[in-house]
Amino acid sequence: MDDPLRTLVAIRATRVFAERPVPRRLVADLVDAARWTGSARNRQPWRFVSVTDPDLRRALARLGQYALPLATAPVALVLLSDSEAGHDTEFDLGRVCQTLVVAAHFAGLGSCPVSLYPEINAVEAAALTGHGHPWRAHHALALGWPGQRPRGRSAIPTGRKDLSDLFTER
Repeated sequence: MDDPLRTLVAIRATRVFAERPVPRRLVADLVDAARWTGSARNRQPWRFVSVTDPDLRRALARLGQYALPLATAPVALVLLSDSEAGHDTEFDLGRVCQTLVVAAHFAGLGSCPVSLYPEINAVEAAALTGHGHPWRAHHALALGWPGQRPRGRSAIPTGRKDLSDLFTER
């Protein structure tokens, strides 16, 4: 796609991954791009942990209601945030996660952002990646080469609300 806006709206979450490893260098390149995402007062209240160990990925997948893709993707990229960095920290993490999703897409990878809640799960996920207080892992990204999508209807709704339902001008 030559139109950047069409490319952005075409990116979808990938929940099925090919059994093919993702090179460490590629994951590092994605994180290198994401670290340039803007953050409030340039605090950069984030850390990243790439998890390829299957047992650890399965343990992380149990920490969120919709986190199963972490278990099946070749890489679970855990996004850690500093719980003492301020109220806009989670907004910053959302921005950095979206940068990772777009960078992964341009690298040919599929991704699926997941949330790790409630708070006790975020603390446990951080501990599983070797990080204690003040770090929390409220978010992670399943990364890998897209696999064959299952046939049939998805249980997840598709499409978007009409623009006229969401956007007004004054």
